[in-house]
Amino acid sequence: MQETQWLIAREIPRLRRYARALTRDHAAADDLVQDTLERAIRKRHLWKRHGSLRGWLYRILYHVFLNQSTRRARRAREVDLDDAPEPVSPGTADAGLVRRDIVAAMQALPAEQRAAIALTAIEGLSYDEAAAALDIPVGTLRSRLSRGRERLRETFDVSEPQVRKVK
Repeated sequence: MQETQWLIAREIPRLRRYARALTRDHAAADDLVQDTLERAIRKRHLWKRHGSLRGWLYRILYHVFLNQSTRRARRAREVDLDDAPEPVSPGTADAGLVRRDIVAAMQALPAEQRAAIALTAIEGLSYDEAAAALDIPVGTLRSRLSRGRERLRETFDVSEPQVRKVK
């Protein structure tokens, strides 16, 4: 029991990062991680030791997120301006703008595409691991990744301005 709890505790930073990508809100992400951890500890007997603990936890987190999404959609969400996240590092103004634009573009994606991109691009899971965590076929994962990446490309597409010739 202690070993399983220790292994689960090691995954908390990754779970928080993934939850933030799904929920777009720090407080909601922390609640989601707490619900996930509670469920994982309560159902630790279902984890197959030969499987990936991280993938199992991601799967639980994603299912809890889906179960709570209908409740979240019904509730009006208030945003407190004092809860704005602090930047991780000061960086340059350009880096801050790029980071803000990337976060906004990710938040604009549908939850399914955001989840797929977050697991593969941010968390570094293989397609097989990400598909297992989301409980979908690998082909569906690839489709969601493709559509999500295309939307991100469209968001950041800077085409050359059209120059009109004067006769």
